[in-house]
Amino acid sequence: MAHHLAHARSYLPALPKLGSGGVVVDLGTGGGVPGLPLACWRPDLSWVLVDAMVKRATFVTAAVAELGLSAEVFESRAETFAADVRWTHSVDVVVARSLAAPAVAAEYAAPLLRIGGKTVIAEPPGGDPGRWPADGLAKLGMRKGPVLFAPTATLQVLEQVGECPGRFPRRVGAAAKSPLF
Repeated sequence: MAHHLAHARSYLPALPKLGSGGVVVDLGTGGGVPGLPLACWRPDLSWVLVDAMVKRATFVTAAVAELGLSAEVFESRAETFAADVRWTHSVDVVVARSLAAPAVAAEYAAPLLRIGGKTVIAEPPGGDPGRWPADGLAKLGMRKGPVLFAPTATLQVLEQVGECPGRFPRRVGAAAKSPLF
């Protein structure tokens, strides 16, 4: 458990400044990491936790209630959630840990982000600079930002520098079957 908390803590520097507000989506929250600890540490932000599996979404909903957090939980596939007009271009930060391959994760996150928003994605140990090609990210209105290093995690920041085209995300399964990069 301590490892999971330390990993979640590594996302804190990428969140909006304290007191500035903002909407943060934990896309593919699984058992609630990093979203639940982050929501505990930063209650000034609006939190949305999304997972496709009923069992996990049910667990996270119960944890939100038990912890007394002000967070919304959605049982939804990432691409379905990203296509929901209630969230399109309105999110400040998307956090993800073990969500999907780079091109797929970027395609799921980009439609959610406002211009100036960012996605923060956990990288595998050792990382690979070629995982985030500039031309592929540009198709989504994104560019590669800084890499954040912490003792328990390496995080890649992707910056939303232009509006994500309306054709994204593609239909369910399309991004995984035919990734942009």
